[in-house]
Amino acid sequence: MATTLADLAPGQRGSITGYAQDDAFTQRLMQLGLIEGADVEMLRCAPTGDPIEVRVMGYALSLRRNEAALVHVDLLA
Repeated sequence: MATTLADLAPGQRGSITGYAQDDAFTQRLMQLGLIEGADVEMLRCAPTGDPIEVRVMGYALSLRRNEAALVHVDLLA
């Protein structure tokens, strides 16, 4: 099973490897900086677990957990 951005715990880092689908929403995620090869770090999540906040390309981005589940990542040490 592939690891997704939604699976990361606060403080974990990953490198984006791909996407679960190829559609207009995936294109929007790429416009926001979630491109293949980019490093991302899970910063925190809301007390209810949704939304989450990640750091990508030097800025913080908030996403719904179901949106983050579309982004495949490889864990970084």
